[in-house]
Amino acid sequence: MQTPKQVSVRVGNRDLILETGRMAKQADGAVYVRYGDTTVLVTAVSAHEKKEGIDFFPLTVDYQEKLFAAGRIPGSYFKREGRATERETLTCRVIDRSHRPLFPEGYGNETQIIASVYSYDQENEPDVLALTAASAALTLSDIPFAGPIAGIRVGRRAGAGNEFIANPTTAERAECDLEVVMAASRDAIVMVEGGGKEIPEDVMVAALLFGKKAALPVIEAQEQLRKAYGEKPKRKFQTIEADEAVLARIKALTWDGIKAGYAIADKLERYSMLSKVKKEGIEKLKLELGTGWTATIEKEAKRLYEELKYQYMRGMITTDKKRIAGRKHDEVRSITSEVGVLPRVHGSALFTRGETQALVAVTLGTTEDEQRIESLTGMNYRKFMLHYNFPPFSVGEVKPMRGASRREIGHGALAERALRGVLPQDAEKFPYTVRIVSDILESNGSSSMASVCGGCLALMDAGVPITAPVAGIAMGLVKEGNEIAILSDILGDEDHLGDMDFKVCGTAKGITSIQMDIKIDGIDESILTRALEQARVGRLHILGEMAKTLNAPRTDINKFAPRITTLKISQARIRDVIGPGGKVIKDIVARTGASINIEDDGTVSIASASQESVEAAIKMVKALTQDAEIGKIYLGTVRKIAEFGAFVEIFPGTDGLIHISELSDKRVKAVTDVLHEGDEVLVKVLSVDRAGKIRLSRKDALSAAAAGQVNESEVKSGNGTAAKIESAPAAEIAKA
Repeated sequence: MQTPKQVSVRVGNRDLILETGRMAKQADGAVYVRYGDTTVLVTAVSAHEKKEGIDFFPLTVDYQEKLFAAGRIPGSYFKREGRATERETLTCRVIDRSHRPLFPEGYGNETQIIASVYSYDQENEPDVLALTAASAALTLSDIPFAGPIAGIRVGRRAGAGNEFIANPTTAERAECDLEVVMAASRDAIVMVEGGGKEIPEDVMVAALLFGKKAALPVIEAQEQLRKAYGEKPKRKFQTIEADEAVLARIKALTWDGIKAGYAIADKLERYSMLSKVKKEGIEKLKLELGTGWTATIEKEAKRLYEELKYQYMRGMITTDKKRIAGRKHDEVRSITSEVGVLPRVHGSALFTRGETQALVAVTLGTTEDEQRIESLTGMNYRKFMLHYNFPPFSVGEVKPMRGASRREIGHGALAERALRGVLPQDAEKFPYTVRIVSDILESNGSSSMASVCGGCLALMDAGVPITAPVAGIAMGLVKEGNEIAILSDILGDEDHLGDMDFKVCGTAKGITSIQMDIKIDGIDESILTRALEQARVGRLHILGEMAKTLNAPRTDINKFAPRITTLKISQARIRDVIGPGGKVIKDIVARTGASINIEDDGTVSIASASQESVEAAIKMVKALTQDAEIGKIYLGTVRKIAEFGAFVEIFPGTDGLIHISELSDKRVKAVTDVLHEGDEVLVKVLSVDRAGKIRLSRKDALSAAAAGQVNESEVKSGNGTAAKIESAPAAEIAKA
């Protein structure tokens, strides 16, 4: 039995510790990683036999955050963790995208990576630790893997110095204007996911190079751990080798057809043509071979046909300098857009770029509509959500709809990050919860970027005061020898064949969101700089096309959206608005139809699609929470008669005393000679003592009214509205 081994390396401001041989020893590879007091256990297991008929690599990645890691008990009915949260799903995607390209072609054994967070210190995020430990587990195992790689989070502390930070803490992240999670090998950046606050392209390149440098010691630590624990020989598997005879014949039978197919611009026509060429080529080869034809040869011929398509397209792009249907490398497909396409929706847009189309809707809600999320950090609330849907009809397919897939969640998160930074940050000026839903109606490349563009237009259509318009563009890169082609606005076909695909979103000023997947080495600083500059030019072009439809937010929110008004009340008066068991606030909601939310600090948000409802609710809340003003005249209601005076309610919940001496300028023998319970009476506030007791005077109020010194607008009644001097006050004057 081997002794557990451990290595330590300094990353950022603390030590990263990798350990193996103590836990999960029956897994093919297992690594326990610690950074601060955050710990993650990652295991890697791969089946020893390849299932029949598998022609792809069946990799599964599961990342799970155990709530006990942060000393929490799940708040669900079952009191245990359920289906993966959005955060867990996104981390699964990050680990998958980083590792999948590093498994050798032809290895098809079922493989599973499981990452479990077992301790969380509220400072150091576990996602990049899981990424690194997954690489270490695979590196230690006998599973074929071209690693190691390391995960690094890069932040830039805004302000003096603008310094980059490796693996910033939670507090440091709050100060950053740039944050990316990346994976890097010794020679290349493998994966990037992140964004920032309108970051210039050269700063983003510098951040990626900083991250790559910070990853090197972590890669060396994994190699040290492998040597210390003992290197395992990688398991053998059958590599894919082309049958040269079949390749020669299938190429002779289909090459011209492939060439003709990729000259067709329309996606469905192109696919139909290429499918026909494949079918006819296979049939001709079958006739040529006669009795020598086997199912194995048929499978190989079909595989080689796909390989020929791959070779032709890459050659066309790098050698002939052309793309599908003759498009130039930096050419963006035609763009059209409309806004206000859905009549009762708060904001909507239809964005079409080439054969990709997104129908995007914006809904504005209140604080009650915020999304409640239970995570390691506690209960969090989100005021902005973007949900991306990719129905099967968008690519002409029939497929069951089973809820949001990992891909849909990932694309939605990318688009959400792109737009989040331009939303208004002042909750008092813009107190809305915002939800964007992007339904992809057609797809042929970069539907997530169409969601960004459509989402921006829909926000402006709804009247959301964003700071600047945002657009997104999907880019590709093909490298053959020394020939490098950078492609703007890639198609689905170009996405599959490329060596790097990346999506860049931002304003005219800079980047707000970025995602990269790099499959080869040799992408250096100059190539990254060139690629991001071409993306910037393409983004500016798209922003210009969007501006032709709508170039700024509408001056007011949509008429169907709720009108939200916020006001501040004393914390001591919150209970007056809520009432016992919520009786008072429920009554206000029932009578006005408005939605009311009260924060602990006394902020009251009142919302309704009807401005009249909002105003009515505001008056009622103010009436419940107003304080008596010395010298002001009110129209109150007599609530109780005593020998020494009368108690008058000047507004709900607030009473004052009119002493018998203040009832009239004449002598009053008994209070009931002048007032009775239920009477409306004009009163003037004489004083308010430290205990809050209010002294009132009917005598002074009537005197002022009789002298014409009181205007109607100056008299406040118990419901917060001006009293009519001609009615109750006039009767009062007559009595006097």
